Amino acid sequence: MIGKLDDYLRFNETALSLRAQRQELLASNIANADTPNYKARDIDFSSALQGAIARNSGNGSQLATTNGGHIGSAGAAADGKALADGTPVLYRTVTQGAVDGNTVEMDTERTQFADNGLRYEAGISMINHQIRDLMAAIQGGQ
Repeated sequence: MIGKLDDYLRFNETALSLRAQRQELLASNIANADTPNYKARDIDFSSALQGAIARNSGNGSQLATTNGGHIGSAGAAADGKALADGTPVLYRTVTQGAVDGNTVEMDTERTQFADNGLRYEAGISMINHQIRDLMAAIQGGQ
């Protein structure tokens, strides 16, 4: 029974965890906007979510790679670092470089930060809805 509850909530729990980790990366980019040679980083959220779901479900359908740079999103390169769950952290594509080598573009970062925050809140709402549905089923509806 508990396993079925875990399965029922797993997707949104995994998505929220990745959103929280992405929010930390975006906040780090914003905090380092004036740091010389700082390279803005992000994750490919959809690929990360698919990979996390595959790992959590025990499905070994992901490709094995020998180097973190082999598979990545278009226009980004893996920097060899990863989040706690193994999601590769990528460099953000530079559209307008700075003289000091910093690749943080504040408009992009603010937009991504706000978008990710809204999606995080939507994920919280989805989990709340799931829990309300479970409570209604347990109590026999109302």
